[in-house]
Amino acid sequence: MTLSQSDRPYPISIVGAGPGAPDLITVRGQRLLTQADVVFYTGSLVPEQMLESCRPDVEVIDTRSLVLETWRSQLVERARAGKKVVRLQDGDPCLYGALHELMVYLLAEHLEFEIVPGVSAFQAAAAHLKTELTVPNLVQTIILTRTQGKTDVPSREDLSQLAAHQASLCLYLSAHHCAKAQAQLLDHYPADTPMALCYRLGWPDEQVIVGQLDQMTDLTRTANLTRTVLYVISPALAGSAAARSRLYSGDHAHIFRPKSQV
Repeated sequence: MTLSQSDRPYPISIVGAGPGAPDLITVRGQRLLTQADVVFYTGSLVPEQMLESCRPDVEVIDTRSLVLETWRSQLVERARAGKKVVRLQDGDPCLYGALHELMVYLLAEHLEFEIVPGVSAFQAAAAHLKTELTVPNLVQTIILTRTQGKTDVPSREDLSQLAAHQASLCLYLSAHHCAKAQAQLLDHYPADTPMALCYRLGWPDEQVIVGQLDQMTDLTRTANLTRTVLYVISPALAGSAAARSRLYSGDHAHIFRPKSQV
């Protein structure tokens, strides 16, 4: 019998934990946690409650105070010892997850691994706000980005250029630079564009503050927030009762609903 990718056993699984709520991890991710001998996780970004699915004898290693070279060698050592290893990462590993450097190392060490996607903060934000970020005839593009900080952002991805699209823009890792970001966004978005400030979504102390783009900096400073913030800037947050997708429109025929049935 040929195993599918989801059934194939890997010594290392890189699992997206989601934004924070323990029940927002995927079924596959939770199953891998129940099977794990060792779990590496960042305690400042992934709540300990996520580990409740693990066996009582699981080895848990919190990497928040470690450099990559320290914990990745521990990860490889345990995988080569025949242990089932899970690297549990917040959100989705493929988005601002410091995943690239880990994969390069594992490939160089000839170790197989799998990646299990997770719910990203922008998806949790849209759900919390009860909004669709791609509203017909209003906005059809989502931009996920960050401001220039300790990690360089290519000049072609400068926020002032991305803002020209006036898309639904989700701004990660930018609370320290919110004033600069607001100024760049206001070059293209109207000042009254709806904005949501989302702090630690899915955690017990989560905060979601809704306002306008020209209030972004003041709201951030008033709430005294400096990290773990996602900003969502989008005309979709204002809603539009008249907007409607063509998918279920009565005058729209497609392969599953031929014109004769419309």
